[in-house]
Amino acid sequence: MGAGVRRADRVTTHEWPRSPRIDAGHVLERIADITGVRLELEGPAPGGEVGAAYVRWPDGRRSVLTEGRSRTGPLVDKARAAGVPTARQELAAHVDGARVIVQQRLPGTPPERVDAALIRQMIAVNDRLAGLLAGEPAPKPADLHLTADGPGFCLHEPLERHSDRTARLLERIHAIGAQHPAMVGDDLVHLDFHPGNVLVVGGRLTGVIDWDGATRGDRHFDLVTLRFMLTGQDPSAVRLLDERLETISARRRQAYWAHMSLRLVDWSIRHHDDATVEHWLDVAESGLT
Repeated sequence: MGAGVRRADRVTTHEWPRSPRIDAGHVLERIADITGVRLELEGPAPGGEVGAAYVRWPDGRRSVLTEGRSRTGPLVDKARAAGVPTARQELAAHVDGARVIVQQRLPGTPPERVDAALIRQMIAVNDRLAGLLAGEPAPKPADLHLTADGPGFCLHEPLERHSDRTARLLERIHAIGAQHPAMVGDDLVHLDFHPGNVLVVGGRLTGVIDWDGATRGDRHFDLVTLRFMLTGQDPSAVRLLDERLETISARRRQAYWAHMSLRLVDWSIRHHDDATVEHWLDVAESGLT
């Protein structure tokens, strides 16, 4: 398969489909048309690949506009009831085929520095998600997309065609997926748990945001995501995660790491430059044994 594709034959990044960023001004106009509520655009919110924006209600309240799936609202409510600081949804509408939400603006900003103290707080948040969905009807296990494309992310063809190195990584991902294709469990999983999706004030964690991918499964997936993103950073923070992840099987760790490898390398091929692709390839390869 793609391992035989030469680097000179690679497909350039701009030829791959990209996920569009939210056009906040247009969305606010459509929300006004649909609901009669006119929100004022204050400006873009920091971070995120698809984007979010700060908005103001007519009564002066400040909120956040973003995209979101309808099924995640009840899951976020469960996380909040368990003591996780999450934002309440205040308005939802379908705009041009996408669901957009206006949600409570939590205090704080994404951390400028990630240290062991923050990671301890994030691990504590992760612990609160244990077994939250045990009383709910069990759906089909969450697909890790290791053998077939995900819905707009975790695409396989970009890795197959980008370079020899990405094609070899994809072969490894397929081999892991053949043994462990899905994630099972009764925990609530954030699915994109990293420092860019938490808010802090003075080093204290004040919010966990961007629950759009929330699902049922194994909360340790979120810790593997966090570990993946922190590779090469503060050794004390990384050590805390490695110690916690020793409590799960190597097979599960490999499957979750393979998912993150596919997700970040694919996304970088389609949305970023070669240096970013090479960075996430280094990280991916460092954890696949």
